[in-house]
Amino acid sequence: MIEINLLPGARKKTRSKGPQFNLGNIGEAFRDLSSRVSDPWMISAIAGVAVGLAAIGAMWFYQSRRETSLTEREQKAVQDSTRYSSVIAERSKAEAQRDSVQRQIAVISAIDGTRLVWPHILDEISRAMPPYVWLRSVVQTSAISTEPPEVQAGVSKPAPKKGTGGGGAGAPDENLLVLQVVGNTVDIQALTRFMKALEASPFLMNVTLVRSDMVMQQGKEATEFRLDIQYEKPDPSALRTVPFTVSVR
Repeated sequence: MIEINLLPGARKKTRSKGPQFNLGNIGEAFRDLSSRVSDPWMISAIAGVAVGLAAIGAMWFYQSRRETSLTEREQKAVQDSTRYSSVIAERSKAEAQRDSVQRQIAVISAIDGTRLVWPHILDEISRAMPPYVWLRSVVQTSAISTEPPEVQAGVSKPAPKKGTGGGGAGAPDENLLVLQVVGNTVDIQALTRFMKALEASPFLMNVTLVRSDMVMQQGKEATEFRLDIQYEKPDPSALRTVPFTVSVR
């Protein structure tokens, strides 16, 4: 189409090449949009979407920070475990060696404790003997313990015996050492003093006179007596230890 300018001197308006924005037009557009969106359900849906997006963003930010913190803690724990693994291994080895030494010491103590029982018994009987009393025999009447030193030391438990039913409260103690002393005396008062001296010993208890009979010894009358005695583990304060040294030439 051909256009003719009938007004001389009038200038032709130049067309703008780019889009033109007018603030008035924008305001009118928003007013037009607000007038169109008047449905409350639409408004609530838009508000819900906005709140959901905000909640998702906050949760993502919180989870990112928590993940970073847990990762740092994990790395620190792995470093500490690597650094202290050798220390823990050495400690376990030292504890195993300590337990082994304690078991060996307990076994040695049990053996050493039973090794000196009879020397103590004979020493106490000899010390308690008054004049005019002589002995004929000192024998053990209780059963000899067959338990190994580990059981006596308390390191291991004894094997259950058949037919005992686990052992009752009234079952006799097989580890109790009972001995019988047979002797003669020409003075009955000396026998009484002998029994009192044995009862006062920290290694002996329950001194009982089983029987006493009149017998002839080398043409003279004498009293033959028989005593039952039980061994008692003494209090540690009653024991006296001395150093033992051996000179080597």
